Amino acid sequence: MNINIRKARPADAEGAVPLIIDAIGSIAEQMTGETDSTAVQQELIQLFRREDNRHSYLKTIIAEKADEIMGVMVLYSGLDAIELDSKLVNWLRLKTGDNIVIPPEARIDEYYIDTVCVNPEFRGLGIGSLLLTEAEEIARDFGFSKVALNVELEKEAAIRLYERIGYHKAEPWEIYGGNFHHMLKPL
Repeated sequence: MNINIRKARPADAEGAVPLIIDAIGSIAEQMTGETDSTAVQQELIQLFRREDNRHSYLKTIIAEKADEIMGVMVLYSGLDAIELDSKLVNWLRLKTGDNIVIPPEARIDEYYIDTVCVNPEFRGLGIGSLLLTEAEEIARDFGFSKVALNVELEKEAAIRLYERIGYHKAEPWEIYGGNFHHMLKPL
């Protein structure tokens, strides 16, 4: 199977955003200030097309075959997350009027895999592993010595996959009241 791994483009929004929502679940509501699923998707499409937030196409990698998006990965440095999230917080505050706080998801010395999701039709083909390998290469290129991700405690199959490819549980982590394993892989 000839799978192309590439940087995302703004035109990928409609294909990538449903996978991002599949991966982050209800966190998408927090990140958009919306509760209606259609509104959440539309807001994330707009954020994806912008260049100034964690959901931007600039922070996204696409796995595709014949122009069909098979998987998506969103990643950035823990240090970059501070600036990316401050812009997202400002946008959310203007939009909702609420005092928004986005909890940190990574340490500043980590290259962070925010989201990785493979289209259900293509799961089990190694696409997730290809994306994670790409994340390691990107992290090395930027001079990082480790990559990090958060996984919900109940996602046992994902945890086993991450451990099989060299990640270890570093510490418990909480994001919007949800409990996660913060997992690291040294490079």
